[in-house]
Amino acid sequence: MARKYIKKAERTSTSDTADVRETVQNILDDIEKRRDEAALEYSAKFDRYDGNIKLTRDEIEAAKALVPDKLKEDIQFAHANVKRFAEAQKATLKDIEVEIIPGLIAGQKSIPVQGAGCYIPGGRYSHIASAIMTVTTAKVAGCGHIVACSPPRPGVGIAPAIVYAADLCGADTILAMGGVQGVAAMAFGLFGLPEANILVGPGNQFVAEAKRILFGRVGIDMFAGPTDSLILADSQADADIVAADLVGQAEHGYNSPVWLVTNDEALGRTVMEKVEHLIADLPELNGKNAAAAWQDYAEVIVCDDREEMAATADEYAPEHLTVQAEDLDWWLKRLKCYGSLFLGEETTVAFGDKASGPNHVLPTSGAANYTGGLSVHKYMKIVTWQRSTPEGMKPVAEATARISRLEGMEGHARTADIRLRKYFPDEQFDLQAEG
Repeated sequence: MARKYIKKAERTSTSDTADVRETVQNILDDIEKRRDEAALEYSAKFDRYDGNIKLTRDEIEAAKALVPDKLKEDIQFAHANVKRFAEAQKATLKDIEVEIIPGLIAGQKSIPVQGAGCYIPGGRYSHIASAIMTVTTAKVAGCGHIVACSPPRPGVGIAPAIVYAADLCGADTILAMGGVQGVAAMAFGLFGLPEANILVGPGNQFVAEAKRILFGRVGIDMFAGPTDSLILADSQADADIVAADLVGQAEHGYNSPVWLVTNDEALGRTVMEKVEHLIADLPELNGKNAAAAWQDYAEVIVCDDREEMAATADEYAPEHLTVQAEDLDWWLKRLKCYGSLFLGEETTVAFGDKASGPNHVLPTSGAANYTGGLSVHKYMKIVTWQRSTPEGMKPVAEATARISRLEGMEGHARTADIRLRKYFPDEQFDLQAEG
């Protein structure tokens, strides 16, 4: 049986970037040309902020003093979990050395990038967790200078909890600047900062487009679209929990897709009814976002069996994938395409978003087909090296000369020839290509 949609999305989350791209490109070009002056003008225009851009230590301490002790404890708890997981990830990167053939040694080294620019959203919601996720991993990786950049609020500045989190997690500089101008400040090294080698962190469509345009000149974590989530639920799943999890993710924004895939149509229809009530009970702004996302982007799909459910999930390649079904080990082994996986009702995407440890900066819009999320590894360059004795070099040089000449690259071939003549002057070599 083909999949049955008891709710089908009317729209997809692919961004309309034509106008956005032109706008962002013009802003980046202007800032690159006029540097600090232009960035400050855009900050005044878009952030409506004329305060200090580069926070001083006194300003940081003053902001931290405004954070309640209980919230500080929660941020410390989340930071410790993210740091512990990041340290475990880093431990998987080993420098290696191997003798390829006798006398030829090759190796691998992991080197952190020097400059990391961490964008922390602060508009509709203050993304405290994004500060924890991006800055902590950069610090564990060993980046030389970490900039945390977040949009200030008019007349107020950056939310104090974001300042506290960024400072706790190891930011060397905190910038009160949002949007394209904030991304540009990190990438171009404005306000006396070193240029960022990598830009990370979520943001709106303008931030995402700025990162896309700058990619290649700098590294980025990934091309990001609206957040998306998929739940796999069988007949044993708790409909109340499934519905709550769908609504919790739909509140991210009007175009944030949520999908339910089940082998129990009755469960699917029950969840749909419960979602409507849960959305109506949200605060106004949250409810507006969730209602729009549910109406236009949500889907409920009924499959014959768990294999078809898993295949559907792999096809969607969601950012967040939750399994509320029996035999969790089977799902863990079978599923292949997701940003982060949440197994069982005892965990949920919100735990991963805020405090459980694995990073919440994840691939969206099907990008989980080819990449994972932000991790210590994203801040690391895996580089290689080699050295050789004359005897180890000899067969490599012979092969290189012949392959190069077959390719028509005589200059390459001669770099091999000259070494053979130097180290083995009395020997004759057949270095001409055949074929």
